[in-house]
Amino acid sequence: MELLSDQGLRLDGRRANELRQIKCKMGVFSQPDGSAYVEQGNTKVLAAVYGPHQAVSKKGNFEEVIVNCQYSMATFSTGERKKRPRGDRKSQEMTIHLKQALGASIKMELYPRSQIDVYIEVLQADGGNYCASVNAATLALVDAGICLKEYVCACTASLANGNVPLMDVSHLEETSGGPTLTVASLPSSGKIAFMEMSQRFHLDHLPKVLETALKGCREVQNVIDRTVREHVTYLGQAGGWGHVSK
Repeated sequence: MELLSDQGLRLDGRRANELRQIKCKMGVFSQPDGSAYVEQGNTKVLAAVYGPHQAVSKKGNFEEVIVNCQYSMATFSTGERKKRPRGDRKSQEMTIHLKQALGASIKMELYPRSQIDVYIEVLQADGGNYCASVNAATLALVDAGICLKEYVCACTASLANGNVPLMDVSHLEETSGGPTLTVASLPSSGKIAFMEMSQRFHLDHLPKVLETALKGCREVQNVIDRTVREHVTYLGQAGGWGHVSK
């Protein structure tokens, strides 16, 4: 299947270097300390954060916070009903990868003997589930008041027609195209927190695919930063703080 037409358009009408439309909302639940909802194309994710609170586990390094993650997918999130929404091998892998990315962003040393719980629920899956989960978790951590070094953002990239890099691939592009590169980065410092390839890339193609994914992370960062500023402005006005400049 040709993922890129002669006019340079993808199956969903985007250009090769375009993100899917991203919609974000913070503070969607009142019970958790922080929460967020993210739509990235047709992929829809909820994130909830509890903590920091006293660590339950007595093992590990008490000088830094323990980050506990749980990733799950709703039984109706895909075309086929999932028998196990959580606890399967894929969910366990996603949980480990989420913990790695979020751990690189949180200022761990500020919360000794504490624990932060991050819960992710994928409501609808259409490619880039991990990326949408990382982006939603970042917003939820900010909503919970957790101190971050900087935003951690994630994006995917792939190749179309053999040599054209694609940004933010959908499920159809993941299944119909070549290998997919998933990157979670700290865009302000240029550091990579997590990177995974679904298959091997040719060494000649890897640099441009990686740069496409990192560019996508920078664009996601702009969306996240704008969402945070709008949310803080709204809270300030609702709380009677007076004018809060953007």
